[in-house]
Amino acid sequence: MSKVFIDTNILIYSMDKNDPEKMNRSRSLLKKLKDALKGVISTQVLQEFYVAATKKLKVEPMVVKNILNTFENFEIVTISPEIIKDGIDCSILNKISFWDALIVVAAGYAKCDRLWTEDLNHGQLIRGVNIINPYHPDGMDH
Repeated sequence: MSKVFIDTNILIYSMDKNDPEKMNRSRSLLKKLKDALKGVISTQVLQEFYVAATKKLKVEPMVVKNILNTFENFEIVTISPEIIKDGIDCSILNKISFWDALIVVAAGYAKCDRLWTEDLNHGQLIRGVNIINPYHPDGMDH
């Protein structure tokens, strides 16, 4: 298994009891990546996770902070000024949001060949990174 970049929504679904199917699928996928030491996230994902978990899922801030500790089992890309500038270019060239572009660029910097997300088009290839929606019917066939 090659390295896989994990977008924030996958981490949020792993805690979302309102959607047990996605919660269980997300947990299973994350465990496989953790066990294989192939998961990658970024400092952006950590920040987004904190905000979404406390605001959307209404989890207590200190509980979320403790959960962030478990994500340190993944490789973490620090968002640098260079990644931000490349994210701007990626956003413009691919006509995607800056935040999504920043995720794609971070995945590329970490040499991931896949990005698990719901926020982009399943099967799309951006900057050498394959976009995979793991909840799509053929989401894990790529």
